[in-house]
Amino acid sequence: MPPDRLERVTDLLLVLLDTPRPLSLREIADRVPGYPDGHGARRQAFERDKRLLRDEGVPVLVEPIDGDDQLGYRVDPDQYYLPELHLGPDEQAALNLAVAGVHLGEPTAGEALTKLGALGTSRHAPAALAVVDLPAAELARLAVLHDALRRQAVVEFPYRGVRRTVDPAGLRFTRGQWYLVGHDRGRGEARTFRVDRMEAAPTAGDPGSAALPADFDAEGAFARDPWRFGTGDEVVVDVLVDAVAAGSVVAELGPAVVAERRPDGSLLVRLAVNDEDALVRWVLGLLDHAEVVAPGDVRQRLVERLATLAGSRS
Repeated sequence: MPPDRLERVTDLLLVLLDTPRPLSLREIADRVPGYPDGHGARRQAFERDKRLLRDEGVPVLVEPIDGDDQLGYRVDPDQYYLPELHLGPDEQAALNLAVAGVHLGEPTAGEALTKLGALGTSRHAPAALAVVDLPAAELARLAVLHDALRRQAVVEFPYRGVRRTVDPAGLRFTRGQWYLVGHDRGRGEARTFRVDRMEAAPTAGDPGSAALPADFDAEGAFARDPWRFGTGDEVVVDVLVDAVAAGSVVAELGPAVVAERRPDGSLLVRLAVNDEDALVRWVLGLLDHAEVVAPGDVRQRLVERLATLAGSRS
């Protein structure tokens, strides 16, 4: 199998395992890089990938959903993951010692222990983690986060130079990366954190110490900022939003993104961006009510995109 298709199928498996609801083909293509743009070609590529997963014994489910797509896809973790071994603390310690004794090394040793459930990370031993080449540090972070979710425990970790205290709501995998979704107590709102960019291993509080707001929407929080889920380096982008769209943008993104409120009612919104194309699509969706003002290279790409659109319609 070509490396690019192997990566795509691996990403597809992780996305289908991680979703709490069936995903349409359109949603899958948004989360899994590598699918063609055209609907027909995308459908053919997805059907080949789905057939490959099923041939390997992965239970890909097809379920009816609302909307134009009508059908959604997911993998039932209960049918896929290894059964829980119910290892006690002494048994887990013995298994750790055995792995150390035969010098499997990292990350192989950590992946094997996680696959066997020896890290106590969740109700289901997360076998999917073993299909990607995760660095040992990221694997350790995921182990802590899975365990915190299982125990409903608050977590703390440094991120972008600030110590964060977060009530975890879920872990999501998209575009080759793991993200923690939760309620950031310091900012008083839902936030998403890329696990490999945590600046140290998270620490978890006591069982039951997490306290998510009653109306917390993990799926909505994860989908809210699509420009954060790219593989590129993070760039801080300033977007000027006029008074007409200011209220809806604050309602959509939260007040923490507002860098400046101007006398005419407009806002300067400051966003951390890893996927510039996703940001450009969002800005274009605001029509003439928003413009990228900095940095200059991102603004230029938006201008070029507008010129291309104008040319295609002339």
